[in-house]
Amino acid sequence: MRKLVFSILVLSFSLAFTQEDVIEGHIVDENGESIPAVNVILKSDRSKGTISNTDGYFLLELPLGTYDLIFSHIQYGTHELTDIPTGVSDFVVTMKAEATQLDDVQVEGQRERDAINPATNIDAKSARNLPSAFGDFNKVLLTLPGVAGNNELSSAYNVRGGNFDENLVYVNDIPVYRPFLANAGRQEGLSFINPDLVGDIDFYAGGWEAKYGDKLSSSLNIDYKEPEELEGQFNAGLLGGSAYIGNQITDDIQYLFGVRHRDSRYLLNTLETDGQYLPTYTDVQAFFTFDLTGRNSDQINRTKLNWLLAYGRNRYLTLPESQTTEFGSVSQNLRIQTAFEGREELDYDTYQSGFNLSHKWSNKFLSRWIASAVSTSERENYNVEGAYRICDVDNNPGSNSFNECVVVRGIGRNFDYGRNKLEARIYNTEWRNEYLLSDWSILEAGVGFNRNIINDELNEYAFLDSAGFVNLNESTFNDLDLQTNTYTAYLQATVFSKDSMHAVNFGGRVNHLDYNGETLFSPRVIYRYKPNWEKETSFRISAGKYVQNPFYRELRDQNGEIKEYIKSQQSIHLIGAMERVFNWWGRPFLFSTEAYYKALKNVIAYDIDNVRLRYFANNDAEAFAYGFDFRINGEFIPGTQSWFSLGILNTQEDIAQDNKGYIRRPTDQRINLAFYFEDHLPNDPSMRVYVNSVFGSGYPLGPPNEINARNIFSGDEYYRVDIGLSKSFELSNHKYLKTLWLRAEVLNVLGADNTLSYSWIQDVTGAQLAIPNSLSARFLNLRISADF
Repeated sequence: MRKLVFSILVLSFSLAFTQEDVIEGHIVDENGESIPAVNVILKSDRSKGTISNTDGYFLLELPLGTYDLIFSHIQYGTHELTDIPTGVSDFVVTMKAEATQLDDVQVEGQRERDAINPATNIDAKSARNLPSAFGDFNKVLLTLPGVAGNNELSSAYNVRGGNFDENLVYVNDIPVYRPFLANAGRQEGLSFINPDLVGDIDFYAGGWEAKYGDKLSSSLNIDYKEPEELEGQFNAGLLGGSAYIGNQITDDIQYLFGVRHRDSRYLLNTLETDGQYLPTYTDVQAFFTFDLTGRNSDQINRTKLNWLLAYGRNRYLTLPESQTTEFGSVSQNLRIQTAFEGREELDYDTYQSGFNLSHKWSNKFLSRWIASAVSTSERENYNVEGAYRICDVDNNPGSNSFNECVVVRGIGRNFDYGRNKLEARIYNTEWRNEYLLSDWSILEAGVGFNRNIINDELNEYAFLDSAGFVNLNESTFNDLDLQTNTYTAYLQATVFSKDSMHAVNFGGRVNHLDYNGETLFSPRVIYRYKPNWEKETSFRISAGKYVQNPFYRELRDQNGEIKEYIKSQQSIHLIGAMERVFNWWGRPFLFSTEAYYKALKNVIAYDIDNVRLRYFANNDAEAFAYGFDFRINGEFIPGTQSWFSLGILNTQEDIAQDNKGYIRRPTDQRINLAFYFEDHLPNDPSMRVYVNSVFGSGYPLGPPNEINARNIFSGDEYYRVDIGLSKSFELSNHKYLKTLWLRAEVLNVLGADNTLSYSWIQDVTGAQLAIPNSLSARFLNLRISADF
């Protein structure tokens, strides 16, 4: 391990001296006057770029070669120049003032307007290359500041003290969902997002605009690719595989097809519980783009349709046999040995479909109609009995009984039974409109409708026979038939100053839920100041109100009883942010930092059991969260993208019924440090290394069903390093294949014994013992892929 780290460091320093050159230029208007604040970006990698200074000059440091550059300005629109060689020093770019017109999503001419949004843009290629257990897209989010997760088997993530139920996820503005019944990370499939299909990624950790939906914590906005030529990849490994293909059939039709298969049995065999694991997950996605403009129009994509289709199938079966866990301290080492009998099963089938139809009525008026439907059928059956023995272990190396049980502290049995079933139908539709009031202002408005039809049958109980006492830990028997309708509307405006230094977005959102009769208004405002400094710098202040309507899980308490008249949770976001582009080693880097404060009321408190949230089903809590996020990203090694993130958080809640005042929330991870790093050999870029590292301080915990002892302890920290090594081979003479990749991934390379949760057992003395449930051990995954 030490040699590997040393080799990576040597490669990193050597690559810093790679030969580079510059492109220098002067940007002027038709009258020869200099144009400041023009964005100059590299077309092939839009994370690289600069901005012209107050005299209109710019400088880009790039490796030797020729490049396509994009120049954009709010007043002068977007211009593209191709095949610009490095070494040019007298380069003059003339931009003509033009009437600004509305265009479709992600058009470069909107880049300056979009810059007001408080989103973190993630390189899609890095998201695909990031080493992780299953190549799950959501793992790249855990490398961002303010985003936390302590389970490599799960796709769930928490943002700034929230939980996964508080996150919005969109694909081309179409909302998507994850399965609901899974109560353990090992039971989950992959997240909905297929990384092979991703073209652009924007992540909002708070303070987003009024046009996006109603949740408390975050919004993830994904745009799938619209390929203009044949592309694809086939990938296979020990933990599954994937394949995708995309192409432009005609000038008017583009498509993407992707399929993924996950088989995690080899990784699950590294868990402490021995047994037979038979988990498989498969999903198929298709994404179509149609230009419906017609032959007689002089505009491309005047009428455009994106259509998304997806099917996910999960089949999870486990036959646990035995488990041995050692815990305690140096002075007192304990061991629990458990023999199991029974099985766990989880099956689900999820169908999702949606479309985004846009039409430009004129150069100033654009409308979108977005509609989607989700149908899921989930079934969870488990019947597991365990007989256990707890003993003191002799930890004296000189003793004849070293590492053996010497004193039995307790024996007992636990039994878990469940027969749960969920049928859900979710329908969404939204009408969005954008109108360009002038070259410097835009007005947006829309209305939406959501309908949820939920049928949930819950039949589960658990008891523990410990130290001669039988305790019924859980008993839930009820059915829930829920139908809710939500009506939404928003209105917002964005105004820019003529020099692009000032920008403000302000508006509001109205939300009405018929289940509880609530009508809520959420005002939001974002102000951005971007001075004409030599080093591109921007400052941003965001403030707004965010609400989250109760879903079916928030309505059921920990005893399974349905509570009516539950109100929507509400949160006030206050955010101050700064971004600065600077040159380091002759290359541009972006440093960003945010300070935030969130005040929450009508909070529905919850406990976390593995990945299941167990809500209290009442609004008797208040909470707050505040913290600081830091991130630096850029080309630490030429030709690669890497970043380092640090998040500092404090979130607490006050539940009226416990009379304890403010205590730590279940997602209170005080420190989160993460980085993603790429490197390659100096003389052989085809040999690459990828490092994904996450460290998080411990979450709070306490014994179950004891409100006065809730979250009084701090759990163990979570740390993990995954390393991927790849070698590519160019197949220039092959008729169909372009590149062959061989890749080896060492997952959890440090062999960290991370703890996911704790089981609580009482011994013969009446003491409560917290038994750690550990996550996966070190694992070597081998993969092969081919591009075509």
